[in-house]
Amino acid sequence: MKIAIVGASGYSGEELIRLLSKHPEVELCSVTSRSLAGQKVSEHLPALAHLVGDLVFSASSPEELAENTSIDVVFLALPHGVSFDYAEPLYKAGKTIIDLSADFRLNSPNHYKKFYGKEHPAPYLLDEAPYVLPEITHSDWKISQLIACPGCYPTSILIPLIPLYKMGLIETGPVTINSYSGISGAGKSLREDLLFKKRNESIKAYGLPTHRHLSEIQEQLESAAFEDVSIQFCPHLAPINRGIHTTIVVPTKSSIEAIYSKWQLAYGDAPFVNLMQTGTFPETQDVVGSNRIDFSAVHDTTTDNLIITSVIDNLVKGASGQAVQIFNLKYGFPETMGLL
Repeated sequence: MKIAIVGASGYSGEELIRLLSKHPEVELCSVTSRSLAGQKVSEHLPALAHLVGDLVFSASSPEELAENTSIDVVFLALPHGVSFDYAEPLYKAGKTIIDLSADFRLNSPNHYKKFYGKEHPAPYLLDEAPYVLPEITHSDWKISQLIACPGCYPTSILIPLIPLYKMGLIETGPVTINSYSGISGAGKSLREDLLFKKRNESIKAYGLPTHRHLSEIQEQLESAAFEDVSIQFCPHLAPINRGIHTTIVVPTKSSIEAIYSKWQLAYGDAPFVNLMQTGTFPETQDVVGSNRIDFSAVHDTTTDNLIITSVIDNLVKGASGQAVQIFNLKYGFPETMGLL
């Protein structure tokens, strides 16, 4: 398969280069970056020099990529609000698009306007773009041409919760979710609040009370529960480079044994789901660089709450690794190909 990566100089784009350049069924033929166009990838990503050879960043326009008949699949590793510019012409040209941004994650244009502050410029494409959690979403998404990858925080939350809501094992609220992300989750923006002096040895909450990822979390959980779900989502920046740690507190109707039985049924054959025993707790350092999610739960008999903790690498399972996992499944390659 001949692949292009758009937005290849960001953290997610860099991770896509690392994964796809080692993928045995992929030829990486185009990586774009408006700011680095014409420069060698190896000069700016020296850790990948042995993988990329003489590959050069290009400044391909959406129209040029759409007209390039040698490209089969385009990964969009762009900020939200930018992917539209590429997705529409690529879609019309018949390319497969795997989008890592938030532009096509929501089912409703109204939700998009509420959380992103503007009208969705291509609402007709929302119906064409399934939201794909590989372990959960029904396989009929594989015929789709435009695929929306989940966000990093939502991945750490939805994988543990969706099977439980589908079976009615937990209450629909109130659900309290505290998530902690490594600084790479904020991208490569040159902002004062992301400088080492500000972030080292310091944790802060942000985006309260309605962080943008709440929109997709709520949409997906309500779809699983078939009713409204009351969620308090509290994201934080943690002084680590990468990784997400999430703690979910939700009232339960069921025993811990029933919870684990459902998880085993849902994920027993899922290669990237590591279900840990109750009473043990996952750590971010164990998943960094991998496409795994580790999670566990305990039952607090005093409050009758279920307390779930989960960890992922925000750049791999939370972004680029999950995108490659989706690519593998769509084209019939082994799900784990090119991934750890």
